[in-house]
Amino acid sequence: MDLKDGVKTSENKVSSEAYKLCEFVKDKSNSLIDRLESFEDIINLESGDTGLNRAKTLEREFDIRQLYIKYEGDNPTGTQKDRIAFAQVYDALRREFDVISLATCGNYGVAMALASNLAGIKCKIYIPETYHTDRIIEMESLNAEIIRLPGSYEDVVMSSTVIAEKNGWYDANPGGVNTPLQISAYSQIAFEIVEELGDAPMYCAAPVSNGTLFAGIYRGFVSLYKRGKTSRIPKMIAGSSSGKNPIVQSFKQGLDYCKDLNPEAIKETKYNEPLINWHSFDGEEALYALQQSEGEAFNISDKKMKEMCSFLLKKEGIKILPAATAGLIALLELDEKLNFKPDRFVAVITAKF
Repeated sequence: MDLKDGVKTSENKVSSEAYKLCEFVKDKSNSLIDRLESFEDIINLESGDTGLNRAKTLEREFDIRQLYIKYEGDNPTGTQKDRIAFAQVYDALRREFDVISLATCGNYGVAMALASNLAGIKCKIYIPETYHTDRIIEMESLNAEIIRLPGSYEDVVMSSTVIAEKNGWYDANPGGVNTPLQISAYSQIAFEIVEELGDAPMYCAAPVSNGTLFAGIYRGFVSLYKRGKTSRIPKMIAGSSSGKNPIVQSFKQGLDYCKDLNPEAIKETKYNEPLINWHSFDGEEALYALQQSEGEAFNISDKKMKEMCSFLLKKEGIKILPAATAGLIALLELDEKLNFKPDRFVAVITAKF
């Protein structure tokens, strides 16, 4: 299986100021409090505060008004994963862990490798032995150790979690003890959207895979609403690869739990790989977000994702990973079905191409 996550190898640059701060963070002769403050400065410099722009070309093409794209490709390694990587490395630094470990198929590994390298913490990355991604080059250049394990991604997540617990390492895998921290990190996306728009949109769409991102965005909007910072909670719209994501399939079946899929029925492609799994580690949280917000979930074909990727490059001038467009496509398909009344709509685009 020659599996790629689609995001191209890049230099993963951070600012010269961040590199100066990281030297201070790595120096253990400095107090932990001061090192934490410096790493927090790195986070504020590099992670989050991504662009929210009105997509007027899309509005004209699809007859929808006030459509905004929240572009997570602005993060240092080109995906939303930097948000949870930096948050967990900060936590690991605070708790004085020497090693962080996780399983990945690519993007998350690069994000963790970068954040760990800036903090001076060893990073062990477990990858299924049959998976191949150009991003391994980046992980190794950032001083991460690559370890191959047999089995699927889901199998390697579970195996690496056991290894981390046995060795006393910081476990950065999804679906574990750090789920609340990961969800909190992703909730910042909602905070940034509301800060820009002045209120929550009517609908907010995002791709779903393990469900952590989707759940985090929803939790952010709920928090703002309960604090009186917004007038509403958006209806959440999920998009994922056709028939290959437990969250979408469980929602469509009207289930109140996230039901695993048959692993043998899932076929990976270079377009759908970031979205698919037979077990979504934070699926229950994402399914809850869909149900509580009275949202919708859509199966999106590889063909549609590829076409939208090309359209956005040609019309909006941005290179976007095909799988990252799943939420946007889902939102546009719902508009075609319901003919939205004039309002504000946001689609979260998770990765550059």
